[in-house]
Amino acid sequence: MDFGITDEQRTLLENVKKFSKEEIEPIAAEIDLKGIFPDDVIHKIGSMGLNGMIVSKELGGMGLDTVTYAMVIEELSRASASVSAAVSVNNSLVCYSLEKFGNEAQKKKFLVPLANGTKIGSFAVTEPTAGTDAASMQTTAKKEGDFYILNGTKIFITNAGKSKTALIFAMTDREKGVKGITSFIVDTSSKGYVVGKIEDKMGIRGSQQAQIFFENLAVPAENMLGKEGEGFKIAMSAIDCGRIGIAAQAVGIAQSALEDSVKYAKERQQFGKPIGEFQAIQWKIAEMATLTNAARFLTYRAAWKKDKGERFTADASMAKLFASDVAMRVTREAVQVRGGHGYMKGSNVERLFRDAKITEIYEGTSEVQKIVIAREMLK
Repeated sequence: MDFGITDEQRTLLENVKKFSKEEIEPIAAEIDLKGIFPDDVIHKIGSMGLNGMIVSKELGGMGLDTVTYAMVIEELSRASASVSAAVSVNNSLVCYSLEKFGNEAQKKKFLVPLANGTKIGSFAVTEPTAGTDAASMQTTAKKEGDFYILNGTKIFITNAGKSKTALIFAMTDREKGVKGITSFIVDTSSKGYVVGKIEDKMGIRGSQQAQIFFENLAVPAENMLGKEGEGFKIAMSAIDCGRIGIAAQAVGIAQSALEDSVKYAKERQQFGKPIGEFQAIQWKIAEMATLTNAARFLTYRAAWKKDKGERFTADASMAKLFASDVAMRVTREAVQVRGGHGYMKGSNVERLFRDAKITEIYEGTSEVQKIVIAREMLK
């Protein structure tokens, strides 16, 4: 494995860092405080090509490898996890699924606009009674002529109120359990696609999660992604890729908290000297730096294995499990380094602490990651 930065990667990352500093960081606190989706920022990110980073150039993307993708998600997350959440879902769940499982007509019609930044997508699996337990999915899709009629409800769907294209997973044959789940590409302007409550969350408050209702939503049969009954396989493949993105997001959150702590430790004076000269603070920063770098390289390793065409399911779960735990530990210590100032609203580390928690939950909880890792090890 060689994670040395190439000239091409360095140029891209410098551009992303400059953009983050100039366009995202100044409004990150406001995005969080008001819980607003940063439309202008996401549009600019799309115009930079970052909404289709791992999509081939022939289909409107940048054609980047997954390691570089992880580096970019980390950089965006340093500025705002709310922004990186929207970008990660579009890249690693929606675009990845369409490129891997879509036919040529579907790629041309749906993938190209998502990859070139014209549109943004969403990925809808979770339901009120079906989170980890996909077999309990209640949304149904019944074949009627040249259409499938969808009825049901999805919850906690990222980008739901903003997406123009959604990947919807529904039961076409309940008796088959997860093998009866099918995936559909849905134009969100279609009659019967209804966006419900926008969730008010602890963290990533500028990333929009919402309910979706399907009320006799007619989806052309030609919009089925893959074959009937392949939906669970498609979802699991995408989520493997998505876990690399979430691990990178967690690393970015931890890195931002580490940098804040280092800066504060140099500036904050107590007992006549910077608090960074006290061993208690030094040990905290040493551990924070070590954990963050370990999470980073575990994430890069999972991305590298994906790029090599090797099985990376366990590696992606290990990266997400460890990196999300690191994000929580490092942000907690960052609040501690700042003391009372770190506990106040408006503090960068207070926001990071709240943002970090979701990385232990979405795209599979930490408990689920342990199940996946053990299953892969015991094969």
